[in-house]
Amino acid sequence: MLLIIRSIIFLLFTISGYFIALKYSFGSYGALIGAVLGLIAVTTEMLLRKIEFGIIIGGLLGISFGLFFSYLLVLPLKLFLGEDIKLISLALMAVFGYGGLLLGLSRGKVISIAGIFRLFRGQGIEENLKILDTSVIIDGRIADVCETGFLEGVFILPQFILQELQHIADAPDPMKRARGRRGLDILHKIQKMSRITVRIVDEDFPKIKEVDSKLVALAKIMHAKVITNDFNLNKVAELQGVAVLNINELANSLKPVVLPGETMKVFVLKEGKEYNQGVAYLDDGTMVVVENARKIIGKNAEVTVTSVLQTTAGRMIFSKLKEEYEREEMKIAK
Repeated sequence: MLLIIRSIIFLLFTISGYFIALKYSFGSYGALIGAVLGLIAVTTEMLLRKIEFGIIIGGLLGISFGLFFSYLLVLPLKLFLGEDIKLISLALMAVFGYGGLLLGLSRGKVISIAGIFRLFRGQGIEENLKILDTSVIIDGRIADVCETGFLEGVFILPQFILQELQHIADAPDPMKRARGRRGLDILHKIQKMSRITVRIVDEDFPKIKEVDSKLVALAKIMHAKVITNDFNLNKVAELQGVAVLNINELANSLKPVVLPGETMKVFVLKEGKEYNQGVAYLDDGTMVVVENARKIIGKNAEVTVTSVLQTTAGRMIFSKLKEEYEREEMKIAK
């Protein structure tokens, strides 16, 4: 569709150039001039489409203020230098105009159409806003983090997230329904906390179908951080320059550091994937893989850590039974 519109614009410029040349007797180059101007117009439209609205406005404002400031500086100098001020005036205009343009382009990234409308409505641009994702509300750990005082301020709850949560709470599947109701209970719990303000906003994006995409778009407009535990949303938001607070990453960073050679007591719960392996879990849910522990499944054992593997899903600890580890160490020592 865009290609057809651009082709029509190009033809209109070409035809207009031809008829204008005939009217004013410019010769046979009217169509060529019109075609060149049409090509410039189409190319300019394509370039402007890629540039964010805020950068354009910021650049225009920046260069305008820069030129105005240089003009104010030139006024008192005219009293002393008279007509000799022309060269200095040009230099000041160039320096301040270019400086204002660069500053406006860098600062204009935070300007958006929706943000301007918010200013006209008297809402202003707030800082340190956090938008809650559906997954992190249902997860529930966000309430515990807030209770500790590590998070405070304004939590933004979009209407489309609340609708999705209500839809889950009304689902026919009992498991899904229970998760949705737990999410609503978590929201009520957070609302009652004195350090947290939960604000429901009506901003929506009808052209965007996916909830995650709407969430990222809203975060960009409000200059807010997204609180989530969704790995895919985390990556998409970061690619678009939106700051993310991932609850899973926080949980992983708070797990106790375990070094190779340390000894711990674990309960071997089940068989591992590899031959003769046993699997145990620490209190924080970290998986401990124990070699040659199939024979002691269902029993407590002392194990020695051999290595630690950190993955995006969490942390895995590989270990051996303490007696076996000590025997191997003694063999190596001999």
